[in-house]
Amino acid sequence: MTADAQDLDRAADLLGGGRLAVLTGAGVSTDSGIPDYRGEGAPVRTPMTVSRFLAQDDADRRRYWAGGELGWHHFASRRPNLGHRVLAAWERDGRVAGIITQNVDGLHQKAGSTRVVELHGTGARVVCLRCGQTFDRRDVSARIAADNPHFDLDATSRLGPDGDMVPADTDRFVVPICTVCGGMVRPDVVFFGEYVPAPRFALAAAVVDAADALLVAGSSLTVNTGVRLVERARRRGIPVVVINRGRTRMDGRVDLKLDAGVSETLPAIAAHWGTSTDPPFDRAVRLGG
Repeated sequence: MTADAQDLDRAADLLGGGRLAVLTGAGVSTDSGIPDYRGEGAPVRTPMTVSRFLAQDDADRRRYWAGGELGWHHFASRRPNLGHRVLAAWERDGRVAGIITQNVDGLHQKAGSTRVVELHGTGARVVCLRCGQTFDRRDVSARIAADNPHFDLDATSRLGPDGDMVPADTDRFVVPICTVCGGMVRPDVVFFGEYVPAPRFALAAAVVDAADALLVAGSSLTVNTGVRLVERARRRGIPVVVINRGRTRMDGRVDLKLDAGVSETLPAIAAHWGTSTDPPFDRAVRLGG
């Protein structure tokens, strides 16, 4: 789905007056093979909550870690699409003040973006809830494999936008623990119903405050933190353009809403500006995208 020429002209005009703050959601990663929570045809999801994860009965925790391990391997194989690459090129050219992403897939960084605020955390890091030690997810994944030789990483399941999958059997699954203090560990992501940490939201707000316009790409703005950032931009009086397939909570309240795909629309806007869409990232990543 692409926007019409008149809307593309207006988007290029609204966004072309200075540096951009960019807020991205799951819709920017769908063309990399990661599904959207709320898009058309999205599976019904029951996201993990903190209370379920911390419950004394560890059944939910085992299911979450088993599904997350399946999802992590699928996530790690995904590559940036053209939408990610265009945003990285704009950063290189000085057009992007920063990217605020609601995604935990790390694809902006793979594409070459460096000014990224991961609003909901990252699946690439694991943190201990007792001592605060952090671990690289790859190291935790290696420990999971060693502790669960029976676990089938090739099991067929449906991938979610948070990297979670639903495995068939988790009764024997051994969850990882902190190798420093033996405490409970979790992926460093914001669980459903949790608040975004205040310092992280402050970083996101600073990106919006430093920008001359806000571009929302691939988000339905269902989550309140995204709405707050849009409202912050509106209070500043800077243009706000939303690109998203389907409705958003801010339809009719922003300067322009394009009901279109991100990876098709961003290159079209770049073409209006006469800018490159090929940032300097690793060739293997470029070919894989």
